Order: sequence, then structure tokens, then C-alpha cells
Amino acid sequence: MSRFISFGLIFTFFFSSQLMAKEFNVVTSVKPLQLIVQELTQGVTTPHVLLPAGASPHDYALKPSDVKKIHDADLVIWVGPELETFMARMLSNDVTNIALTKQPTIDFLYYDHDEEGDHSGHDHSHEGVDPHFWMGPTQSLQAAAVITDTLIAFDPLHKNEYKVNLAQFEKSVNIATDELKKQLQPVVQHGYFVFHDGYGYFEKYFKLNNLGHFTVKPDRRPGAKTLISIRRALQEKQAYCVFSEPQFSPAVVSSVVNGTDVSIGTLDPMATNIAYEQGGYIAFLQELGQSFTKCLK
Repeated sequence: MSRFISFGLIFTFFFSSQLMAKEFNVVTSVKPLQLIVQELTQGVTTPHVLLPAGASPHDYALKPSDVKKIHDADLVIWVGPELETFMARMLSNDVTNIALTKQPTIDFLYYDHDEEGDHSGHDHSHEGVDPHFWMGPTQSLQAAAVITDTLIAFDPLHKNEYKVNLAQFEKSVNIATDELKKQLQPVVQHGYFVFHDGYGYFEKYFKLNNLGHFTVKPDRRPGAKTLISIRRALQEKQAYCVFSEPQFSPAVVSSVVNGTDVSIGTLDPMATNIAYEQGGYIAFLQELGQSFTKCLK
């Protein structure tokens, strides 16, 4: 047996023995990832999450307790620097982590590099990977497969559990999305505006009719040209609904809709009110589907 293989076996045995002595400590950056990972680690470990309920990764700052969580973790699973800019520098050091936007087996959407939004009199380009992949059933399953392989690599003693959990998760997502397609079918042609450009994966999968967004990122205020354009579309009855978000409740949404018969709905990309339990990710998809269905009728 080669010296390299012998060392690998010794390392695997040592690391696995360490895991037998303590629970494998997995930390996720945002709640939607926690919901996915907890489906994959059922019966093995309970993943922790950094961002508290209601927080947005677009403007979050790490607290000392967050830093401790990261350093104590055996594995940190995060979306990537396109979303959690607050983590990029810290995770470039010696923290074992996986940035999902860097995984080639996930079919990401990309923002149009020619798309620009006016903001305080200036244009801002909107390009690169769309990091909100957890709202796409296809991409979430691809991410789940990547995460499962990573869990097995670090915790081979529970390989069978991880594989069984992945298979069950895939089955559950496929069943749920089939039902959501039927539910959303009557409203797929009904136009709407969203607060920020973060729902592309869900919209593409279910073929929804997004007419535009107030801002490319929720921490940027909408520009005057954008507001005038949306207001005109609402007055011309092009849209059924305008969606805000619980993390950001700008008065601008209400002011633009005021005087029209357009409904205001809420989309929660961060799964704020979804219970942390088995089936949580499915409940998240169903909540998104219900939010669209209710407001677009």
C-alpha cells in the first residue's frame, strides 16, 4: 500500500474517531441554507445558522458571537461572496467552508451585464452570478447533492444516512414542485413587480411574469426613473401586484401603488416565519407559491 493511501486512511480514521466523540458541527450562513442542510443531516447533527430571523445578508455585520460560531464549526456552508460579503474575508483564512456559488455542478443564473438601474442620479451595473439559488428547486437539489458529497467527505461514518436523506429530500422537492406548478398555472401570465431582483430562479422555474423590480439590491434606494416607470405601468393596469419584503418595508412601495387598484403582497426570500423542522424547505417553497398565487389572482 502506498505511503499516501496509508496516510489518508489514518487521517480518515482519526477524523472519524473525533466525530464519534462529538457532534459534527455544521454552521450555515442564512436560514434557507439551514433548512436545506437540516434535511440532509437528519439523524446525524443539527446545523446552526448565523443570521437571525428577519436579518438580510445584504447589509449584515458579523457579531463576536458569530465569529465564535464560525471558528468553532467543523464546516461552514455559505452562499458565496456575491451575497454574504461580510463573510468573504474571514472565510479566506483557515476556516473549513464551502461557497456554493463556486460549485460548477450548480446551474446558476447570471444577471444581464447590460442591465443597469438609476440610483441617486447614477447608474449601477448589475452583473455576475445571481446568488439567490435557494429559490430555484433545480438549483437547490443540485446544491443539496454538493453539500451531501461534502458532508460525506468530512463525516464518512454517516455516509449512508446522508445518502438516504438526500434521496428523500429530492423526492419531497419533486412532489412539492409538481403541486406548485398546478397551483400557479392560472396566474402565470399575470404581471407583477418585486421590490428587489432576487426571485429569478423561482420565476424561471414556474414561468412567472415579472415585469420588473424597484432596485437591484435591497440596500439601494430606487431611482426616480424606475419609480416613474413602475407607476406608469400600474396606472396602465399592466400589473396585478407589487411585492415588498419583510426585511425591507419601504414607504416607496405604498406610495407608488397609492391611487391604483393594484394589490400589495409580501415575498419572504429569507424564510423568516418558516419553522425549523423537517419539511421546512418544502414549507418555504409552498409559502412563496402561496404568496404569488394570492396576490396575482
